[in-house]
Amino acid sequence: MQSDELTDILQTVREFIREQVVPREEEIEELDAIPDELRRQAAAMGLFGFSLPEEYGGLGLSMHEEVQLAFELGYTTPAFRSMFGTNNGIAGQVLVNYGTEEQKAEWLPRLACGETIACFALTEAEAGSDPSGMRTTAVRDGDEYVITGSKRFITNADLSQVLVVFARTDASAKGSAGISAFLVDADAAGVTIGPHDKKMGQEGTWTSELFFDGVRVGLDRLVGGAEEVGFKAAMASLAKGRLHIAAICVGQAQRILDESVAYAAEAKQGGKAIGTFQLVQAMLAESYAELLAAREMVLGVARRYDTGEDRKLGPSSAKLFASEMLGRVADRGVQVHGGLGYMRSVPVERFYRAARLFRIYEGTSEVQKLVIARQLLAGAK
Repeated sequence: MQSDELTDILQTVREFIREQVVPREEEIEELDAIPDELRRQAAAMGLFGFSLPEEYGGLGLSMHEEVQLAFELGYTTPAFRSMFGTNNGIAGQVLVNYGTEEQKAEWLPRLACGETIACFALTEAEAGSDPSGMRTTAVRDGDEYVITGSKRFITNADLSQVLVVFARTDASAKGSAGISAFLVDADAAGVTIGPHDKKMGQEGTWTSELFFDGVRVGLDRLVGGAEEVGFKAAMASLAKGRLHIAAICVGQAQRILDESVAYAAEAKQGGKAIGTFQLVQAMLAESYAELLAAREMVLGVARRYDTGEDRKLGPSSAKLFASEMLGRVADRGVQVHGGLGYMRSVPVERFYRAARLFRIYEGTSEVQKLVIARQLLAGAK
């Protein structure tokens, strides 16, 4: 994409976020939903397909371009980004990277325009960061597969028309082997979507359990047209998703810092703005320094992702650092606001609760450390 095109996109999204979404954050929290008009506007701007290929109706952003967009998307409630995040990220990328040409042609244009929402159904009660505990099965029966099992914490499940479901097609396989991916209609017989989970934060982002009771799908719904593609497809999607989440964390931290600086400049104690107190200044300075480090890290890792130089070690490192950084910035933001920071009507309180999840989903901080260490040790050998 030409630099002027990207500049225009970023500016348009920046203005939209600040002028249309930020003023409605409390409404989104209270309703636990994104207003329909915001969804329509997001679709019209191409946000449901920013990372999907241009030939299928997407914007086709590179990773370096995508993280810059994510900085802007992260400036507001994470629920807004989540509305179209699975289409572009973990669900959509399964099709981009491993779908057959027929599967891409059928689904990607619908995902890119927002006509269809997809979700990524990998996590189970005994298979979170480690898929080796996966219990959902898909048994071949003639020209169909029969899927049985359950998934949990599935983002956008209740909004989706198609579910990217991971299941074991080889019951004898151990660990990550024998896992395949399927495209399942949300309204297929035997599919049940549970109620929305009640979460600590991130209101407006819906997660639910999924249940599969003998759900039948045709051979054409096997991603890639071959068994055992599932694990590779999931890991490739998650690696890209981790870098995107790191960029969202940067946007979240920027918003918290902006709120904190504005408050410190205006709020007074003893007749002086609290921003004149050195201990308050120290908290603002630490947050800015960490935010700057995370921003530059994400941009650098994104460049190496685009060249193919590093698509594993860097994304995990960025996700680990940026999500942990966000937690510290959010904590300082509440501290700068004092007692007011604990009140539900104040943005930093809302972002504080939202921040906690970034260290968990798409691979916990502990899992990122394992990925990083194993890659380093593999290089030593």
